[in-house]
Amino acid sequence: MASPTLITPTSTPKSLTPMKPKTTSIAARGRSSTTMSQPGRREFLSLVSGSVVCGSWVVGAVAASDEEYVKETEEVIGKVRTTITMEKNDPNVASAVAELRESSNSWVAKYRREKALLGRASFRDMYSALNAVSGHYISFGATAPIPVKRRNRILEEVDTAEKALLRGR
Repeated sequence: MASPTLITPTSTPKSLTPMKPKTTSIAARGRSSTTMSQPGRREFLSLVSGSVVCGSWVVGAVAASDEEYVKETEEVIGKVRTTITMEKNDPNVASAVAELRESSNSWVAKYRREKALLGRASFRDMYSALNAVSGHYISFGATAPIPVKRRNRILEEVDTAEKALLRGR
């Protein structure tokens, strides 16, 4: 076993200069000017974060309800089924793929960080299906048809996700 070596500094480190609060003068209606210190960035951020936590408009931190998850997942399942089963000659394929990608991205962004949903079979299968669909369209373009083998696997994952949703999983 090698012995540890000591690293010794070759020069002495310089000390950091302390930060001084910024001061501004305020002239108030004919009175003499007074000096008031402005809060720094850290104070501002702590005030803002405290008001967000205590405020009633915290939207992103609220966990989604189970009914909302089921409803939105069923909507995305319907979009996946209709989009991947469209004919390649259909003129609406590109717009349907764009709509599917938008809804799948919002679904994933909304539910990916929900700890309660990560262990569910419906989430796992739906996430896998959406990943396969979006990966195909990113790689091959919005008008490229999905191969039969991949389409069958995606439809199977969507079916199992739907069954798991019905069972509350």
